[in-house]
Amino acid sequence: MPNKFKITYSALNADLSLIHKAFDEEVIKVRAELGREFPSIVGGKEIKTGVLNIKTNPANTNEVIAKYHVATEANVNEAFKIAKNAQKAWGAVPYLERVSIVNKAADIIRDRKMRIAVLMTLEVGKNRMESLGDAEESADLLSYYGEQMVNNNGYSHPLGKLSPNEDTRDVLRPYGVFSVIAPFNFPMALGAGMASAAILGGNAVVFKPSDDAPGTAHELYLAFRDAGLPEGLFQVLYGKGAAIGEAMTKHPMCDGVAFTGSKKIGMSIIQTMHSGRYAKPALVELGGKNAAFVCATADLDKAAQGCMKSAFGLSGQKCSALSRLYVHESVYASFIEKLIAQAKSVKIGDPAKQENYMGPVISGATVERHLSAIEDARKIGKIIHGGNDLRTQAEFKNGHFAEPTIAELPRESRHFQDEFFSPFIAVTKFTDLSEAIDHANTAEYGLTGGIFTTEKKEIEFFMDHYEAGVLYANRASGATTGAWPGVQSFCGWKGSGGGSGKGGCGPYYVSQFMREQSRTIMG
Repeated sequence: MPNKFKITYSALNADLSLIHKAFDEEVIKVRAELGREFPSIVGGKEIKTGVLNIKTNPANTNEVIAKYHVATEANVNEAFKIAKNAQKAWGAVPYLERVSIVNKAADIIRDRKMRIAVLMTLEVGKNRMESLGDAEESADLLSYYGEQMVNNNGYSHPLGKLSPNEDTRDVLRPYGVFSVIAPFNFPMALGAGMASAAILGGNAVVFKPSDDAPGTAHELYLAFRDAGLPEGLFQVLYGKGAAIGEAMTKHPMCDGVAFTGSKKIGMSIIQTMHSGRYAKPALVELGGKNAAFVCATADLDKAAQGCMKSAFGLSGQKCSALSRLYVHESVYASFIEKLIAQAKSVKIGDPAKQENYMGPVISGATVERHLSAIEDARKIGKIIHGGNDLRTQAEFKNGHFAEPTIAELPRESRHFQDEFFSPFIAVTKFTDLSEAIDHANTAEYGLTGGIFTTEKKEIEFFMDHYEAGVLYANRASGATTGAWPGVQSFCGWKGSGGGSGKGGCGPYYVSQFMREQSRTIMG
């Protein structure tokens, strides 16, 4: 039964006792395998270079999770050569056959989601509900993107005629080989989503997962393999992004890139893909500096809960995480009291344990960035919750833990502009919603935003004027987070995205992995 129960990021009140029992049992099984080696996969063969990188548990760096073989430049070249050859046949496969294979992969992920979720929790520090949601989203992305192919007749549509004996059709055709580079924070969902869209469109994929999630990446490979995807269409290369990722994006046989990660790297990829003999597609999702607005008529309990979940879920390491909060002056004191109470209720620790909501951040560097933001905040504002270095406490000393922190700050501070990717909220008061939204729009990012109000006009104004691709109103399950395939399209504006301006989880995503062709045949 646990594998049949669906966990989304909006699940709040379901009876999860059987889920927790199954998760605890799976933790024991997965921990018995820790320390295993993961080879790159090229042409269906395991590639063991002998150069191993060690992956440790961010909640306990004394625990070795896995060792992965670092790919070489020769491996990259071989992977693209194989992908190029495999794609020629795959691009000619009828789209319904491609959809069938991808749907089988989705079913396999659903059957194995408990194992996948446990691996994610141990590798990247997500709590069990976040990890289960990630695995579930992965399967739904594959199914939803397959539906897009079916609903659009494989992206083949008749056009008009200028003469009676003319037959013209518009078709979308694959580009060829996509380099797909996935992040650590949603290692399964974002990897599966980008890769499956490319594969459904008739492309081959050379995949570089996050260094922090080798086991999760291997499970994605196994799902495609066991679903019957022909060899060479999904190959996995392990290694640091500065080496392997760059080699993949600059490879002459790379016909397009799908990337999720930092704005700096994403912009570099766009420049690379647009600097050759001709421009190639670069589909990038690049982070955010997301704001929420709590208005005078807001349900303050609902607002406090939604803001806490969006700011501190996954330790603030979501591109959609809440990090800026604008509160109407008339409810400021009452709301802040409720928000602090929510923050105090957050249990921090090993995310593999049921009682812990917040696990570690991914690295020591992230902890240092978090502490730097706190230090600067103290100089110009006021820390109203948190602000401590958890590593000084015995229970946290072996992990990368960052304390949830809330700070009252002047709007001109960098805390309203810079993305920290850690559990930090900058708070300010407002009297006029229009003025607050104008200030929020000065950030270079435009991914998500939220509002809490009972005034319909305020919701409409927010939706029409806040510059971001994903907007929510009165959402207790997450003020700015929790998009789901086919329910909320996930698209970044401004510095949060790139490409066609259409994002994942939405109805236009798969089409971006294909190029348009008009075919006119005279009778």
